[in-house]
Amino acid sequence: MFASDKILILFPLFLLASAKLNPVIFVPGDGGAQLEAKLNKTDAVHYICEKTTSDYFNIWLNMELLVPLVIDCWIDNIKLIYDNVTRTTRNSDGVDIRVPGWGGTETVEWLDPSHAATGSYFVDIGNALVGLGHARNISIKGAPYDFRKAPNENSAYFDKLKALVEEAYKENNDTPVILIAHSMGGPMSLTFLNRQTQAWKDKFIQSLISLNGVWGGSMKAVKVYAIGDDLGSYVLRESVMRSEQITSPSLAWLLPSKLFWKPDEVLVQTDKKNYTINDLEEFFKGIGYPNGWEMRKDTEPYQLQFKPPGVEVHCLYGSNVQTVEKLYYKPGTFLDGYPTLLYGDGDGTVNRRSLEGCLQWRTLQKQKVFVQELPKVDHLQILHDKTMLKYITDVIKRYSVAKRKESFWDRFSMFG
Repeated sequence: MFASDKILILFPLFLLASAKLNPVIFVPGDGGAQLEAKLNKTDAVHYICEKTTSDYFNIWLNMELLVPLVIDCWIDNIKLIYDNVTRTTRNSDGVDIRVPGWGGTETVEWLDPSHAATGSYFVDIGNALVGLGHARNISIKGAPYDFRKAPNENSAYFDKLKALVEEAYKENNDTPVILIAHSMGGPMSLTFLNRQTQAWKDKFIQSLISLNGVWGGSMKAVKVYAIGDDLGSYVLRESVMRSEQITSPSLAWLLPSKLFWKPDEVLVQTDKKNYTINDLEEFFKGIGYPNGWEMRKDTEPYQLQFKPPGVEVHCLYGSNVQTVEKLYYKPGTFLDGYPTLLYGDGDGTVNRRSLEGCLQWRTLQKQKVFVQELPKVDHLQILHDKTMLKYITDVIKRYSVAKRKESFWDRFSMFG
């Protein structure tokens, strides 16, 4: 038998016996990580509210706290207070909030520690990766953060994420890392990657896989500022949730971007005044929340820094789902009323133009940008979509096979 024949016989056996999978890090979106709180308050908004706790408790996502009366306690504990002198936010007095589970997957796979179905997040992707041979907390890691805050208050997070990438690389035989990001995790990952040198990215990052990335903001953020969002629950009231939601700088960061909305495009229409992207300061005055404009000024620079990430990108996004495109207040009503929501294309949360922002990078970087549209798949559904799961597993398999082939021929060449 010729040597070449032996090689052909041994080659597939070698591929099976020498799997080399890229480690994966989950980067969650807005609301995509557990939060824990500990109380030591001197007063409360309601007599049923606890003032002190002996230990930390789950505050997000905890459905038991999102019920009438009790929700007032929850809002007072999780809301942020803005300081327009320091340009930063803080928790309410006597409230300490932390992000549990750094580096692990539990707190981003399940937002509800009880593993209730409503709190499932990255778990289906985690299960799919385990099916390929990955191991949780070893070759799959999580990078949760305080999603209430924007990049201007998350600089320590970016430093921790860099260390986590390097750790995952070393723990997995010096294999580059895949970042899998959902929603706001997309621009968070972009901000992170744009802070690194190209040499660092070439060494440590295999690719960025983005799921419904909010690349250019969303009109839903305008809607939340105006009337709030009930999170799709029949129990929650938009107006009640709004009092907490509008205190998060991340919401200001997710407002429509000037890079994706035209300056004369009407976002909010009333019979007294039409508001474009250049009229947001007046809009915030009109809704009685001037701090929203201050947060917008703090966060917009990070939105406009839309340089390509300098790594291979796989951009998956839903489409053909009704998505808020404009707020229309009927004659005789103004910003203190309830608008008619006019819809356009998107994933139900993010407008199509923002979801497709990644397309711009195709001509701006040498690394490839792959795009996969998923019709009728909404913003959260994408995390459980079968087509998405197959896409991710196929990509990881291709990376693995390419590495095994390269490793095989490197070793074989030693005998050449």
